[in-house]
Amino acid sequence: MNIFKKTIISVLASLFIIGNVYADKIKIGTEGAYPPWNSKDASGKLIGFEVELAWTLCRYIGQQCEVVEQDWDGMIPALLMRKFDAIMAGMSITDERLKVINFSQGYADEVAQLAVMKGSDLEGMDTPSGINLSIGGSDVKKALKTIEGALAGKTVCVQTATIHQNFLESGDVGSVNVRTYKTQDEVNLDLTSGRCDVALAAAVAFTDYAEKSGKDVVLVGPTFSGGAFGNGVGVGIRKGGSGAIGERDAKLLKDFNKAIDQARKNGDISRIAIKWFGFDASM
Repeated sequence: MNIFKKTIISVLASLFIIGNVYADKIKIGTEGAYPPWNSKDASGKLIGFEVELAWTLCRYIGQQCEVVEQDWDGMIPALLMRKFDAIMAGMSITDERLKVINFSQGYADEVAQLAVMKGSDLEGMDTPSGINLSIGGSDVKKALKTIEGALAGKTVCVQTATIHQNFLESGDVGSVNVRTYKTQDEVNLDLTSGRCDVALAAAVAFTDYAEKSGKDVVLVGPTFSGGAFGNGVGVGIRKGGSGAIGERDAKLLKDFNKAIDQARKNGDISRIAIKWFGFDASM
């Protein structure tokens, strides 16, 4: 086969792939185990804030979507392997992740907080109500020092490969005894069973669990934002490479950004957030 024929076949193959993805369905990966961001109902159907938002954004884009389940720790590798086209899984926009993938603009804030069982000696921790690690300052340093002292000798449980694990291992609160778990459900179970002294995750993940389980889970300390916690939650997209497939990924990023703008303007993100979180977490 000569070079000209090979080139024609390569171009046609690329166009065929692009046509299939956009003409068929946009596949969106989510964990399905991080309620109320994303989870499954009793029948196994994917539900949650991001699942409903995904359908809404796809309507604005004008394409059909399929939301598929993927384990959290394999989420970015699966995106890069083209198992799906985008990530909507409570994934915060961080500098480290931006080295590997692109993100849309943020569509929601994920405020993190420590959680303990009622009666813990960590209740009543004397800190500000919230700290932004990107801003810093003496108040933030003082709060981090207080948290460092409070966590000394404690076992802190967290889901693996998350911003929460990154923060605990950053040294900002000293040397912490961190225990990691594959899912947030496992973190919640070990917290309530006493195998963890304290846990760190999105505050709403704990309040949702407490409400549904009836367990006496209590939020303590400040809410965390900025720094290792990123700049909101966005849609993860592959970085646009060369050729037609790269152009397709770049177009998808542009389309999601435009759809988020429209959904925000029309109040859809706020409405869906209030439905699933009980408050407006939209950005």
